[in-house]
Amino acid sequence: MCANAKFNMKHVIIFLGIATMLVACQTNCNQPMISDTTIQTSIAAIAEAYPDADYALIARGVEQVAALWNESDGSESDFQSLVINSYVGTSKERKLLYDRLAYIVEQCSQSADVLNNTLQEPTTLVDKGEPTSIDWIISGYTPMSHFAEDMFANKIAHICVLNFPHYSLEEKNTLGGQWTRQEWAYARLGDMFHTRVPGSIMAAYSQALSQAENYIAGYNIMMHCLRTEQGDALWQEPMALLSHWNLRDELKSNYAAVPHANEKQEMIYQVMLRIIRQEIPECVVNNDKLVWCPTTNFVGGNSDSDVKLKVDISREPDTRYQQIINIFHALQAIDAHRKDAPSHVARTFDDDLEIPIEEIELLFVQLVQSDEVKQVAQIIRNRLGRDLRPYDIWYDGFKSRSTISEDVLTSQIQQRYPSAKAFELDMPRMLMDLGFAPRKAQEIASHIVVESARGSGHARPCVGRQQPARLRTRIGEKGMDYKGYNIAVHEFGHNVEEVISLYDIDYYTLAGIPNTGFTEASAFLFQERDLQLLHRTVQPSHQSEQLFDMIWGMYEIMGVSLVDIRMWQWLYAHPKANATELCEAVVTIAAEVWNKYYAPILGEENSPLLAIYSHMVGYALYLPAYPIGNLVQYQLDEYLAKCETPEEWAKEYTRIYQQGYLTPDAWMRGAVGTPMSVEPILRAVREQLERL
Repeated sequence: MCANAKFNMKHVIIFLGIATMLVACQTNCNQPMISDTTIQTSIAAIAEAYPDADYALIARGVEQVAALWNESDGSESDFQSLVINSYVGTSKERKLLYDRLAYIVEQCSQSADVLNNTLQEPTTLVDKGEPTSIDWIISGYTPMSHFAEDMFANKIAHICVLNFPHYSLEEKNTLGGQWTRQEWAYARLGDMFHTRVPGSIMAAYSQALSQAENYIAGYNIMMHCLRTEQGDALWQEPMALLSHWNLRDELKSNYAAVPHANEKQEMIYQVMLRIIRQEIPECVVNNDKLVWCPTTNFVGGNSDSDVKLKVDISREPDTRYQQIINIFHALQAIDAHRKDAPSHVARTFDDDLEIPIEEIELLFVQLVQSDEVKQVAQIIRNRLGRDLRPYDIWYDGFKSRSTISEDVLTSQIQQRYPSAKAFELDMPRMLMDLGFAPRKAQEIASHIVVESARGSGHARPCVGRQQPARLRTRIGEKGMDYKGYNIAVHEFGHNVEEVISLYDIDYYTLAGIPNTGFTEASAFLFQERDLQLLHRTVQPSHQSEQLFDMIWGMYEIMGVSLVDIRMWQWLYAHPKANATELCEAVVTIAAEVWNKYYAPILGEENSPLLAIYSHMVGYALYLPAYPIGNLVQYQLDEYLAKCETPEEWAKEYTRIYQQGYLTPDAWMRGAVGTPMSVEPILRAVREQLERL
């Protein structure tokens, strides 16, 4: 899992774009500041000065600057003077200007990110002590929130737009096939300032995101304090699990042969339902002084505690959904300045993911209602020897490690990684095991530091080439357990991609990947090799097992993503909704998606289980990136499987991620020769089912 959205060059550009939303005039958005006569006169003057220059490119740049010109920028005469005097008409001058602008962006972004990381350390890292009230406030501060505003004020943004105009997604996908790397780099620089909004609005949005993330990062369930209806404790040792990530992973671990396995799964399921419906007593969150029976919702004093408490069993007052409402209201302020994409839903798919929402929903529905999924479900049913339950959406029996007790794995991992530093020192060895040459492995690892996270873990990328990427995972007092290790390997996959797609890139504005799904694909490639990196001797999984595990995981996360998408669509249809109304809507939406695509296979009509993901609360429509990552991962896996040696695998992995920040379509064609599709994995699963 990746709790923080990846912040690389792709997201520097997205952030700056959002931070400067399109508005021709803040006082009257419908009245253009610059007349068509002035625009045409300016274009003609530039064309006369540079007769060999591309006339269409001149016109595009001048027209886009005119659309962004505000009253505060000056008069029409000021506009004309700026565009005529600031246009660079030769390829040499243009390259010099690109290099300077790219350097400015890298240095400013990097410096701001270093400061932002420092300010957030008390709320994200456990070794910084308990955060104070001021730490939670300052963690929401974003140093870059006024950067684009400042760049427009000093006219740097105007000069950038003039010489490196913006191309639409459709234009990139049609023209990009003929572009050189330099032309792609220029086009990506053109994405940086094509929209405009006051920095105060973006600062408010950042604050809302930070508050939601802090809420999620501290939402732990004390498993040893849970009780059955008979008063029994199923977990004997102290265990604090973050919702939802650790709860889900603990549920998965109970597909192995461990005591009370199915009983534990049923209890975790009840905990999740209480959280989704906001029926969970507020007093049991992060509290090891009380016992709680999720089935009956009974709360009592903990017999292991010497303190006597007056128990307030009031439910959590829709706090989970208030976080989403706060983010939505902050986004509404942005919407007012974005006439071309006046909703967060539109911007997520058109600007960030760069894949139309209709195309994504079609891909997801095609897989979740496929016959292949139904046949895999029958295999799971046969293996479990019982009817499927809703939580079997996380069935983990196809993995090799599902036959190994998690306690055994944890014991080995705690000895190997008693601290974050121990994991960091072992990264070169892990990379060499995967096939990277010793020198390259050392080089990549030298740009990554490992830190103990307060939350479940995340990867924080290097925005510039003078700071490290950061791998964060949970590490207990006894060292890293299996859950923490599995997440750490996932985040390691993010970091390796982040280092390669920055340090091995020819142009800074091409640093990164098409969207967050593509960095998730890298994380999944590493995560599925976690036992291999432990040198565990396990029976090699058959190809069918790996395929079934992958399609079952896609089945789960695509449904979760559909719920996330429809929740945001509901919010825009009900802009004045409060937290209680949103809670009711999410439960209904999740039940509708469940009934259509999941209840026929997993049973229990109206289950809202798909709404448990914490990403829905703190990351504003991030979830669709995961199934995109799954699809990309499979196509990469299928392609990389042709490599005959680990060394060849590492070489091809590096080549693929050196493509950088292209559009998803261009990136996939360059990586594996075909566009993104669900058909490759459906075809492969069909072939394995036929063999069985």
